[in-house]
Amino acid sequence: MSSPVSARVAAISTSPTLAVTAKAASLRAAGQPVIGFGAGEPDFPTPANIVAAAQLACADPSAHKYSATPGLGPLRDAIAAKAKADSGLAASPEQVVVANGGKQALYEVFATLLDPGDEVILAAPFWVSYPEQIAVAGGVPVVVSTDEASGFRASVEQLEEARTERTKALLFVSPCNPTGAVYDPEDVAMIGAWAASHGLWVITDEIYQHLVYGDATFASLPVVAPEAAERCVVVNGVAKTYAMTGWRVGWVIAPQDVAAGMTRLQSHLTSNVCNVAQAAALEALTGPQDAVAEMVEAFDRRRRIAVDMLRALSGVTCSEPEGAFYTFPGFHEVLGTEVRGRPVATTLDLADLLLDEAQVALVPGEAFGAPGHARISYALGEAELTEGIERIGSVLS
Repeated sequence: MSSPVSARVAAISTSPTLAVTAKAASLRAAGQPVIGFGAGEPDFPTPANIVAAAQLACADPSAHKYSATPGLGPLRDAIAAKAKADSGLAASPEQVVVANGGKQALYEVFATLLDPGDEVILAAPFWVSYPEQIAVAGGVPVVVSTDEASGFRASVEQLEEARTERTKALLFVSPCNPTGAVYDPEDVAMIGAWAASHGLWVITDEIYQHLVYGDATFASLPVVAPEAAERCVVVNGVAKTYAMTGWRVGWVIAPQDVAAGMTRLQSHLTSNVCNVAQAAALEALTGPQDAVAEMVEAFDRRRRIAVDMLRALSGVTCSEPEGAFYTFPGFHEVLGTEVRGRPVATTLDLADLLLDEAQVALVPGEAFGAPGHARISYALGEAELTEGIERIGSVLS
């Protein structure tokens, strides 16, 4: 009997990051002392003022009804104002569409912009959902590979080499998941100018905008490359900055015709985003920002701990991430060897070995288009972070 599942859906792979997180949680529930490096979410609780705003919204009868598909008016106003204040991006509330998390926002962008066969250039390592979403929307992901030598940053020359007559858009990400790479403002401007010169759309994912460390500087592409602004779509949300991954509120700032198209699409998908979650997001954007600074300070401290410890491990290399909350160490010297009597040909093999032998869960680089590496999140407590890397070292030594 043939499968009842469509070819389009059958071609989608399960999110490897969520799968690793679920497996680690299952093993913990069974009593195993698993340390999970797979989660792409802060370990902090959502700040109390945000939770309080949601509690108030729960008691407000107006929050119990359908609301405007592109988002509550005050929230769209706040998103436009925050974009201007934080990155210099000028936009009207009519250009804002609120979605159920950054993930849905991204998919709606691809579904709105892409026709079958349209190509989208993206750099690897990439977040696991990008190529899947592009493909489901009928597009073709065209991958440009980067490495540690370039700081995991793609050059204009690489992007131009990947461009064809079918190229419709560039997917640009800084800070980057999984590498933590942050592009210099000058490079962002050059990439934006290149895209504009070829009439390409740019979809820029700014979800880690506020998680930047050291001397690195975040730059919003349509701000530093204004010539690209009229064909640029910005995706953002509250998930990472405010420890609100489970609240599912993301958004898009886009030219009005694109925003209108997304609104039509969303009207048939989800109607509106949960009103209580939107009230929480409004408080996140307009309320005190002290908790954000505290989380960034903690992530920065953990970042330095993780990099120093990983660089000290035998056969491991690790570039220094400048943003997000991940390291992306290389295990190339380990591959092709035997570890504890087991052959390790790929980082998939290594991940299985570490889970079995050290009760450490990480996401292999194959999931991000970068075999030989693995993503290790430092969005967990310092004691767990230290012990987890020590366990890895004990297996590799």
